[in-house]
Amino acid sequence: MLLPKALKKGDTIGVIAPASPPNMKRLEKAIPFFTNLGLHVKLGKNIENVHGYLAGTDEERLSDFHDMIRDDDVKAIIFARGGYGTGRFVNSIDYSLIAKHPKIIWGYSDITYLHTAIRQQTGLVTFHGPMLASDVADPDFDAISATSFLQLFEPTALQYNESISALDVLVEGEGSGSLVGGNLALITSTLGTKYEIDTKGKILLLEDIDEQPYRIDSMLNQLKLAGKLGQAAGIVVGDFANAEPKSEPSLTLEEVFKHYLGDVTCPVMMGFKIGHCFPHFAVPLGVNATLNTTEKTLSITPGVTNK
Repeated sequence: MLLPKALKKGDTIGVIAPASPPNMKRLEKAIPFFTNLGLHVKLGKNIENVHGYLAGTDEERLSDFHDMIRDDDVKAIIFARGGYGTGRFVNSIDYSLIAKHPKIIWGYSDITYLHTAIRQQTGLVTFHGPMLASDVADPDFDAISATSFLQLFEPTALQYNESISALDVLVEGEGSGSLVGGNLALITSTLGTKYEIDTKGKILLLEDIDEQPYRIDSMLNQLKLAGKLGQAAGIVVGDFANAEPKSEPSLTLEEVFKHYLGDVTCPVMMGFKIGHCFPHFAVPLGVNATLNTTEKTLSITPGVTNK
């Protein structure tokens, strides 16, 4: 496990778009949030580029990513938005460059592919959290989501409990391991590649948006058949926004989760406000976490170091 160094006031963060094009007006609206934290913001040279549904060509998006990694004045990379596209260039990333210049990498959704590849290739802890154009600029951006960024300035142990949201126990127990995962669709898309997610002895986080119950059923079935659910030490079910069926008859989302997760041998708890939601409780990926269904807590060790 490789911990990135904590931020301090006066540091510079790099902002790039590795997937879909951001709304630049919304991105600009989000920048004062970071300047108010005492940070400088540097935009990638290709961030305004558009190539169909991508924020520039694969080469342009990869170039921005490598530039920010290589720049020692940039202490963190916080992505503008997700969408689609990070999986297109993961095989071209210079992972040795990341290992030589470990720094905070923050985002979610399509960024799940990057989180998984970077962690498994380098051991670097990265962060699943809200992004500039898609979240920070949203009128519903709330205090819990905003406060999540403070964990970047000081090593902070996190605990999620029912003071944040109601939690439902699907399988009782306690489990510990590295916290991995993120967006269900992106996790599933790693299967069969050299970046296939490793869930053995891990706490697996699952979240998604705009997927109907039958689609979530399909992806969970694929994870089950690949052995990824049965190998986990615990499963954290985050937010599944806009998951209503568009036609009837349909299983409910709860019925789908119960079918695939109700008989696993590890603890499973649902209702976490982690994902495409507000509040969005940001978490480090790759650090140790403990899921306890008796206390209804998810406890997570710090994701940065002062050393």
